[in-house]
Amino acid sequence: MAGVALASGMPWACGMNSKKNAQRSLGVALVGLGSYSTYQLAPALEQTQYCHLAGIVTGTPAKEKRWASQYGLAEKNIYNYENFDSIASNSEIDIIYVVLPNSMHADFSIRAARAGKHVICEKPMAISVAECDAIINACQEARVRLGIGYRLHSEPYTREIKRFVREHTFGDPLYVMAEAAYRSTGNPDQWRLNKALSGGGALMNMGVYAIQSTIYSTGKNPISVSAQEFSTRPEYFKDTDETITAQFEFEGGVIANIMTSHNIRANRLRASCTGGWFELDPASTYIPLSGTTSKGKIEFPQESQQKLQMDDFALHILENRTNRAPGEMGKRDMIIVEAIYQSVAKGGKKVPLDLGGLGLAKD
Repeated sequence: MAGVALASGMPWACGMNSKKNAQRSLGVALVGLGSYSTYQLAPALEQTQYCHLAGIVTGTPAKEKRWASQYGLAEKNIYNYENFDSIASNSEIDIIYVVLPNSMHADFSIRAARAGKHVICEKPMAISVAECDAIINACQEARVRLGIGYRLHSEPYTREIKRFVREHTFGDPLYVMAEAAYRSTGNPDQWRLNKALSGGGALMNMGVYAIQSTIYSTGKNPISVSAQEFSTRPEYFKDTDETITAQFEFEGGVIANIMTSHNIRANRLRASCTGGWFELDPASTYIPLSGTTSKGKIEFPQESQQKLQMDDFALHILENRTNRAPGEMGKRDMIIVEAIYQSVAKGGKKVPLDLGGLGLAKD
């Protein structure tokens, strides 16, 4: 569905529709201080208006000192993985952003919820649909908000694509092509190439972007998928998928192809419609996206995608605004990922998808 978001307002969370609340800045604790936290999230939190970096969770003492010095963090707001649960008593931390290897998302998201903190879980949400359900249930039981780290849903080029589909600017979509890939040449022992930590390879990492592109470019969820896996560097990709292609069918005869890889450089979205076409190239990178349509170029000023994402989630809490990337969206994508792996295991056989009942509504 175009611009999926939770239909429910969840009136039990923090104060609603109040100018006073809109002026409050929510404290965010980052769990895991790898490259994404270091080079994207933390700098973005220096630009955000409605939230700020208030704490960190790390297993590396040297990082504790460096981050405390760089960001002026109080010692009481610095945690490690052993004392993490004591964060429950820290009133300066409102949101916990889990930025750990995929296999750790469920554990720390659930513990964050039980600590009474709102949760942002980095994508992919988890390594199984069952884990997604466990996270959603924990947040509902704790009466805290849950968002997935899908930065593109707050990004203006992506939101413009959603508007095209919602308003039928180029007629009805007929065919979508989405590619999300990069070439990995680094340490073969990195966690992304370890299935126990990552849950999968390119599909779990970049593939989620391609899957989402087909959904918001058609305004629909797929009803079936067929998929294939390719490996040209088995000595490097020993444990995870290298390249996957998949074909989706949607209601009304709309079709889509995706390609995702850790061995190919590609980042593009193109949709052909009954009255024209639109394209993003690049479509999901951190650098400014670029758009072209059959009616001309798409142009927006550059802003940090992570800044926009985290401010949107803070406003979801403070003012009950739309949750642009709710937990149900992460679960939907994991249902699709599991179906793709199932199709690959069956030699490309078509696998039906039932994505109804997830509580998702149009943006």
